[in-house]
Amino acid sequence: MEPFEDENIPLFTVGQVAQMLAVKQAFLRRVDELRVVSPQRSAGGQRRYSRVEIRIIRQVVTMADEGMTMPAIRRIMELEQELTEVRRQRDAIAARLAEVAAERDGLARRLSRWLRTGGPDRSGEE
Repeated sequence: MEPFEDENIPLFTVGQVAQMLAVKQAFLRRVDELRVVSPQRSAGGQRRYSRVEIRIIRQVVTMADEGMTMPAIRRIMELEQELTEVRRQRDAIAARLAEVAAERDGLARRLSRWLRTGGPDRSGEE
């Protein structure tokens, strides 16, 4: 994958992001200080933002424009991350439950055959 295709590669400077989103650089520094996003730093110590972080900042700008405080925005973002993780865990558990159910069904079929025939399968299975 080329660097410009990876949404997590930090390519954009504070000035570029400020211009893209029509915000002040001080706003971006405040978002960073509150750890709503954590841009990487260049060798010279300048912040570099990825496209993923820019999308998050765009959400922050929208919420701020709606009158939310930065601490409230940060909490909302934290809760959204927690919700994403809970959904991921739920999906993993659901997949495992489906596997267990399939295993159970297979064992139930084998047991039923075993009980009907009075012994182990003649196919070599037990």
